[in-house]
Amino acid sequence: MARNIFSALALSAFLLLLAGAASAAPGTMRLDYYHTGDAKQELFSVDRIVIEPLPWPGDLSKTIDDSNLGKYFFEVRDQKSKRVLYSRGFASIYGEWETTDEAKSIKRTFSESLRFPAPDAPVEIILKKRDAKNGWRDLWFTVVDPNDMFVDRSRPAPPASLIPIQKMGDPATKVDLLLLGDGYTRAEAGKFEADARRLTAVLFSTSPFKEHRSEFNVWGLCPAANESGISRPSTGVYRDSLATYDAFGSERYVLAFDNRALRKVAQFAPYEFVEILANNRTYGGGGIFNLYSTVAVDNAFANYVFVHEFGHHFAGLADEYYTSAVSYAPATERVEEPPPPPKPQKPQKPPSKPRRVT
Repeated sequence: MARNIFSALALSAFLLLLAGAASAAPGTMRLDYYHTGDAKQELFSVDRIVIEPLPWPGDLSKTIDDSNLGKYFFEVRDQKSKRVLYSRGFASIYGEWETTDEAKSIKRTFSESLRFPAPDAPVEIILKKRDAKNGWRDLWFTVVDPNDMFVDRSRPAPPASLIPIQKMGDPATKVDLLLLGDGYTRAEAGKFEADARRLTAVLFSTSPFKEHRSEFNVWGLCPAANESGISRPSTGVYRDSLATYDAFGSERYVLAFDNRALRKVAQFAPYEFVEILANNRTYGGGGIFNLYSTVAVDNAFANYVFVHEFGHHFAGLADEYYTSAVSYAPATERVEEPPPPPKPQKPQKPPSKPRRVT
């Protein structure tokens, strides 16, 4: 009798274990690749394929993107059935750079990444771009086999402790935002957490985020920097930082060009969106749809810039500037019509920052 009860309990435990395994989130696969070209030509090549340390943080019931946003778009298709397993629209640094004067005369290479739920079988990756009529045209095709021996499954040590700034539920059921510290020394770790909590409070006091606060998790991650602050080449300041001022020659435009380094840090947080908190006082920031946004945290307009740039990154919101120089040339392919000319700015409003319309 006792033996039968024990066998029944063991069977129940085994079935529960199987149920848990079946409902567990898949791993996170990341395809790092190189995007090379100029204003007239684009080439792509695989860098590496990585299984990140944490499970897929996204909602598995929302794997197909029907928003029709972004300059680029990728699909993950099952190689055998051709069924689309995952898709996302996005914009990129390359997409902005190709509109600059520099792109007319030289070629450059940018590191980029595609992240998606790790598949069980080989998949096809199809990368698309908008054409002159706003439709999608195929640019690149590659096959990824999750069982390939060269898929990187290593587990490096985390660069810093993960800070739960705001945890509203399981990452699979929430929108996960990572606040990534840049230019904070070990002694400034407390400052980073204070900055992250301050800006989180600002975000969720602003509509429409205020009304949807319960749907967001916010995480903080801040690797210790050797020196305080980030690079600002126009003033002769150079740091070993992710982000830098002077992107594309625009002193207020803050971008992180080392995608490999950024992903190596960010992979230790459950994230779908990233805002880089630059430990600097000079006005600056940036936002690229489905890539990341940035803000200089100690500027008087940091609260405004934080929310403004997150809107570009999170929702593909666009803006047009008529009163300040921009770093990119006029596009021959217009994705959307510009809004009506803005009203004259009030003196207390921050200066306009150049931006590419995504």
